[in-house]
Amino acid sequence: MKMKIGEIAKAISVQNDVTPWADQTVTSVAFDTRQLEAGALFVPLQAAHDGHQYVDNAFANGAVATLWASDHQPVPEDKPVLVVDDPLAALQRLSKYYLHKINPLVVAITGSNGKTTTKDLTASVLSTQYNVTKTHANFNNEIGVPVTLLNMNANTEAVVVEMGMDRFGQLDKLSKLVTPDVAVITMIGEAHIEFFGTRDKIADAKMEITHGLKEDGTLVYNGDEPLLRDRVQKVSQDTLTFGRQLKNDLYATNVDTDDDHIEFTVNQWPDIKFTVPLVGEYNVDNAMAAILVGQRLHITPKHLAAGLAHPQLTANRAEWVDGKAGEKILSDVYNSNPTAVKDVLLTMKTLPVHGRRIVVLGDMLELGKAAPRLHAGLAAYLDHNAFSEVYLVGSEMKSLLDKLKDNGFPTDDLHYYQADQLDQLANDLNADVQPDDVVLLKASHGIHLENVLAQLTTQEK
Repeated sequence: MKMKIGEIAKAISVQNDVTPWADQTVTSVAFDTRQLEAGALFVPLQAAHDGHQYVDNAFANGAVATLWASDHQPVPEDKPVLVVDDPLAALQRLSKYYLHKINPLVVAITGSNGKTTTKDLTASVLSTQYNVTKTHANFNNEIGVPVTLLNMNANTEAVVVEMGMDRFGQLDKLSKLVTPDVAVITMIGEAHIEFFGTRDKIADAKMEITHGLKEDGTLVYNGDEPLLRDRVQKVSQDTLTFGRQLKNDLYATNVDTDDDHIEFTVNQWPDIKFTVPLVGEYNVDNAMAAILVGQRLHITPKHLAAGLAHPQLTANRAEWVDGKAGEKILSDVYNSNPTAVKDVLLTMKTLPVHGRRIVVLGDMLELGKAAPRLHAGLAAYLDHNAFSEVYLVGSEMKSLLDKLKDNGFPTDDLHYYQADQLDQLANDLNADVQPDDVVLLKASHGIHLENVLAQLTTQEK
């Protein structure tokens, strides 16, 4: 991003005169003064704290201008302040203006599972032939999406935008903001079922990603999901499907899994072997979604394979980490839901190990009234013959603990902790794990298993 304050003021229709600062250049946007770079436009948002309280800090840290809500009086007159009705709405309006100015191809990705991995794989595939910007970390909501757009370089030719949602209307707004050339739905699971009640309603909400899809755009979706196939009948744009069933436009053949990568071929190019440095056969679907996006945007098969083989992956999504005792840790601590946990447990079962398989699971959040049933349902995937030790964290995991006991899982190998006992959990794990063990860490981010990961991997001084 590189825009003068005068251009920004015109784009978002500011209410005050910014002539004295009109020629100053803004090179980024930020809503957190701790992560602000010199040259930034600061966006004071209303959350737990009012962002206007931090405007002075923003300027001290290098901001060159700030938005300012008109209902906050008095308005500072000695700094580059851009007065608007609503800073968040102004941020979104500015991002749409900048998107049209740069005019890249836009790929929008959503789904109950796999959207971050699919974003990374898609960006890697497209990077073989385009200058690409992609969503950073978890910047996938009403704030993060416009920040992603505004932090594009001027030479960006394609932008890959991850879109999350936890309520109806959210994807509608984001899709209309970015107007994608290609929209992707990875799958429908139980994530956020607390807010939607049923998978049918989750599917309805996911389909909102098509509301801003360009008339000549394409929807790429998981054709193995009946809930999507039924709803796609109402979409007028082109559609492409991926999955395991032969009726899909793209389906996998000859899938081989290893402890650090997966290999597969597909029906369209049976002589090309695709290799992805990820664990879990479920990631084949994410890779196929990326392949279809690349194919739609004219990436050659040779470059599709090269892009999948060397992605830059977002941290803490099924990432292998070395523990300080020599154990291998599969860190997946950013997000969790029943489908994702079942998939990773099935993957863990197939991994060859010289020591033990140890599982650490934290609460899966936002499951509402279904939480006890969905947590207890994981017991069917935790066989003591495959998993030597199970560590459970959080109040919701009590349902799984009770079910495992009912199933006869040895109580000496079950360990339970409240969410505020992470230090004790880390200490117990450090005392338990051996060099040949393989440890899985998976929980919703609100449980903060990344703090346990840090204590398992930090070397003693």
